[in-house]
Amino acid sequence: MSKYVVVVFPDESKAYEGRNAFNALHAEGSLTLYGIAVIAKNAGGKASIKESVDEGPVGMALGMLTGGLIGALAGPAGLMLGTAGGGLLGSLGDLHNVGVGLDFLEVVGNKMESGTAAVVTEVDEYWTAPLDTRMEALGGEVHRRPRIDFEDEQFAQEVQAWNDEMDELDAEMQEASDEMKAKIKAKKEALGKKIADAMEKGGQRIIQLENELHAKVAKLEEQVADAEAEVKEKMEKRVVEVKANYKARMDKIYKARMERAMS
Repeated sequence: MSKYVVVVFPDESKAYEGRNAFNALHAEGSLTLYGIAVIAKNAGGKASIKESVDEGPVGMALGMLTGGLIGALAGPAGLMLGTAGGGLLGSLGDLHNVGVGLDFLEVVGNKMESGTAAVVTEVDEYWTAPLDTRMEALGGEVHRRPRIDFEDEQFAQEVQAWNDEMDELDAEMQEASDEMKAKIKAKKEALGKKIADAMEKGGQRIIQLENELHAKVAKLEEQVADAEAEVKEKMEKRVVEVKANYKARMDKIYKARMERAMS
């Protein structure tokens, strides 16, 4: 499972040193860096993105997390604005896409005073000591949070609940009066639209996961090719784990979609 790692630094120049340190740790095989961004809060208290995450399948979630952090740095009102209708994080529901809780944004936001900066990353770590040692030497405070697949589990649960509701409506239809049948039919049509929309989004989610998987495996395999023997085995094991994790997530969505199609 990958992690989000946000390192808060006393100033912007130290944050760029931290960014370089992340790249060095990736090059030496101490971690796998999937995406990186730099944010800062100026002397007046205004937050901004100084270096955006690279676009692509892996960068999408990290980009939304970065946007959410900018909202958090604006205080409670800014956090709700950033998570309700603006910025890179379109809604509180997008936190499920990001795979992190709202509390993580608040924790990091509370640590960033005026004049500070932070490096925002998604990584796989093989051990934590190299990163902690390197960042602490630069005056950085490290915050970690696992990336959890909230959305995939939620999708499967919602589809199951809607399937159960449709079954209940079908059973009611068998015994209902003509007047009630018309009302039940309307409910079924509205529910059917919800389910159809969910099926489409589920298909899009599978494609998104496939793209993320290919991008992450490509980064890992690049590292494996250049890795020394002592870390190569750990990286090869991680490639297998990442593939298995993404397959399980895609299977969960695929199974939910197939159960609906067969019902």
